Amino acid sequence: MMSDDDDLDLTALTATARAATPRPDAATRAAHLALAAENFAKYQGTAATARLTSDRPRRGPLTGVRQMLQSLTTRGALTATTALVAVGFLGLTPMGRDLVTGGIRAGGEAEVLPTPEAVVLGGTDSTALSPPPGEQAELRAAVEGAPVVDDAIGDEVGGLSLEIIEPPAMVVEEFADVDAMAASPDMGIVAPSPTSPVMPQATVGRIAADGTIQQIPEADTEAFATATENPLKVTAEEPVSTFSTDVDTASYAIIRQSLNMGQLPPADAVRIEEMINYFPYSYPAPGADEAPFRTTVTVMDTPWNTDTDLVHIALQGALPAIADRPPLNLVFLIDTSGSMDDPTKLPLLKQSFLLMLDELGPDDQVAIVAYAGSSGLVLPPTAASDRQAILTAMQNLGAGGGTNGQAGLEQAYATAATMAADGEVSRVILATDGDFNVGLNSIDDLTAYIEDQRDTGVYLSVLGFGRGNLDDATMQALAQNGNGTAAYIDTLSEAQKVLVDQLTGALFPIADDVKVQVEWNPAEVAEYRLIGYETRALRREDFNNDRIDAGEIGAGLQVTAIYEVTAPGSAALLNDPLRYGPATDTAGSGELGFLRL
Repeated sequence: MMSDDDDLDLTALTATARAATPRPDAATRAAHLALAAENFAKYQGTAATARLTSDRPRRGPLTGVRQMLQSLTTRGALTATTALVAVGFLGLTPMGRDLVTGGIRAGGEAEVLPTPEAVVLGGTDSTALSPPPGEQAELRAAVEGAPVVDDAIGDEVGGLSLEIIEPPAMVVEEFADVDAMAASPDMGIVAPSPTSPVMPQATVGRIAADGTIQQIPEADTEAFATATENPLKVTAEEPVSTFSTDVDTASYAIIRQSLNMGQLPPADAVRIEEMINYFPYSYPAPGADEAPFRTTVTVMDTPWNTDTDLVHIALQGALPAIADRPPLNLVFLIDTSGSMDDPTKLPLLKQSFLLMLDELGPDDQVAIVAYAGSSGLVLPPTAASDRQAILTAMQNLGAGGGTNGQAGLEQAYATAATMAADGEVSRVILATDGDFNVGLNSIDDLTAYIEDQRDTGVYLSVLGFGRGNLDDATMQALAQNGNGTAAYIDTLSEAQKVLVDQLTGALFPIADDVKVQVEWNPAEVAEYRLIGYETRALRREDFNNDRIDAGEIGAGLQVTAIYEVTAPGSAALLNDPLRYGPATDTAGSGELGFLRL
């Protein structure tokens, strides 16, 4: 509780601070407000610039500052007078602005910039930042008229004590306008000026110990296709196991990319069958006069449990002569929305597709459809030999706008229909981060549309790029229902593997709707579990139902599946034998049941 003496001391302190602090010159203030407006119009005033992160609105630090400015009581404002006069001086006078504007050198040191490119919000008590009522609008305009640097250094810049933020030191994000700036998440936001000589433009990232900016994913916006781990089955009760083949490899590449960034991958991103099928194996191939597949089954000890065995099932597809392959009609369906404006997305996508061009033959055709807020035919069907036309169309692609995946898919399928001819293979290759937010955007709606298009004979493969808003779940659903494959490309080496080394297998199918079914002998196998394939599980009756879709296998591709099995009497059995099973002699015992504790 404050006494009268405290009020007198505070009044005296307030008067002393006001007397010692020069008031801003009206002409100078007007000049700087005009400069702020000019900078806003020049650097922040366009909404056409693509946002470098996902379009989901988020609450940012300026929202809280504005609410605080409007809610402080008169006594609270009086208590903060000393700090307020300092902020008014720093933000609204040339001398003060030179003191607080700064950047970050390599190594994380603060540097004062000579030009008013940013205003620093911070201090030992940031809750006290409220100007006198007569200057509130001017200070707010000055802050909104320039990029905002919320300190994350913990040192002093020009005498202003900065607040310490624990590592990761800060997040770097660039904004297209004031509304986007106000919607940025949490504290620690840096919005560099386009002309800043210290910090380059960057996507979401953190500052490392050596001062470099490292890109980090928006993990909370990613979605991965996953399902509950396959349970252990008792052979006597359920002897048949059925699943659809899967030659996708996206999971392995996503896991590797996470580990290369020094992070554990999201648990839902781990799909065991895609890790196993990522690598090539030396399986024996079928002969020229044999069926298009050859099956190899081997049994080995389980490395992690000596009381169980692993049953390794391998399928090797035939590889026809390259000269005998049919003509290929490719429609590149490219996501050019704002979320693709990242070095690991659209630029890498362009480089990846250009690697494929050298593998195409003179009878192959290429078309390019791009989609963002709307879709459009960027390149009409063109002979693959016309490399310059394809290169020009590809290089002219730029990112911006929403993600209208529905319109893009419709345009791509329509284009593929005009290219198709008897004996030829037509395929749409969708390249995206999967963040569909315009038109059909739910997995159920998109897969229903793809299922309707599947009967046209056009295959759909999906390539994922980038992290942050990667929608792996949608991409997996589209590929599985479009009779295609899904892969994730994070480097040019991965692009070489998927689009060059495995081009024939990825684009030329030799079998559709391939299903695998194993019936286990209860006399030899008491328990079993299928390792992986959770998202490919089928019911027993689906095996003979041709209306149930399953995976495709391309020319020369392999499929690997592994079961862990437990023999009767093994110490690894997890279930007790049935007291009233077929092999027991309990008939006529008069027992209603058997209780175990």
